[in-house]
Amino acid sequence: MTAMRFFMFSTLCLSLVLFGSTPTVALAQTADKASMDASSTAFTTPAERLDKLFTELKHEENPDAARGIADQIRREWQDSGSATINLLIQWADKAIAEEKNAAALDFLDEAIRLKPGYVEGWNRRATLHFKMGNYRKSMSDINQVLRIEPRHFGALAGMAAIMAQTGRDEMALKAWEKFLELYPTERQAQKELGNLAEKLTGQRT
Repeated sequence: MTAMRFFMFSTLCLSLVLFGSTPTVALAQTADKASMDASSTAFTTPAERLDKLFTELKHEENPDAARGIADQIRREWQDSGSATINLLIQWADKAIAEEKNAAALDFLDEAIRLKPGYVEGWNRRATLHFKMGNYRKSMSDINQVLRIEPRHFGALAGMAAIMAQTGRDEMALKAWEKFLELYPTERQAQKELGNLAEKLTGQRT
């Protein structure tokens, strides 16, 4: 998986997550059992769920298990909690897939205007700007992503990619180091970090 595949994960996922209410259980016994079986995370805030997932991600030594945790984190980020925002993101995804970038930017601009605290709106727009070669605008959106969620490893991968492509290898190295503090088992990130460290060492000798 390349650096930009991390960064572009959300953009490439075109399925819209629909958020509905839990069905009512008719029988009291079934309701009691459901309550007992329910994970405690059902009663936590999104921030608490993310904190728990990031703790698990940092300490998980199995790369495949860690990938599953990272996917859960991405799903948390993608959950806007708003049907309107979800629809705008779905339209943006479709426009990107059809290479209608101007329309996609309009949808993402509107999603950000309606919910400026929704991290995935900024992240997807950063990804699209990168795809269009607008590195300055992409970095501006990445910085906003990281202001909202400093642990956004996708945005850190995007930052590393931009820094590397613009010749700022030391800053790219720092971005990968931060990435691996959050997601230590990611092999491509390890490889990118190693390659940059070797390159910089060669430049200093």
